[in-house]
Amino acid sequence: MKPGYVYILTNKNKTTLYVGVTAYLKERIIQHKEKYDKKSFSARYNLNKLVYYETFQMIGDAIGREKQLKGGSRAQKIALIESLNPNWDDFFDDL
Repeated sequence: MKPGYVYILTNKNKTTLYVGVTAYLKERIIQHKEKYDKKSFSARYNLNKLVYYETFQMIGDAIGREKQLKGGSRAQKIALIESLNPNWDDFFDDL
């Protein structure tokens, strides 16, 4: 089974959050940064800063976690980000 990742993106002003899931994190973040799909939510809101991600051994577990995060409030997402990334640094270079 494939590994999976759940991730959170934001823009430079931290006004919008995007929760996504993928099997190929680095490639997917590159697509967001390059605005691969110009009409996508992440492209319209300039969401290109990777502020949080989790790794799972199975993609199904990542999908479950994505649903859990999407069901949570903005405050919960912010608390999660700040628990591991208090400065809201872009983790893309660490991949």
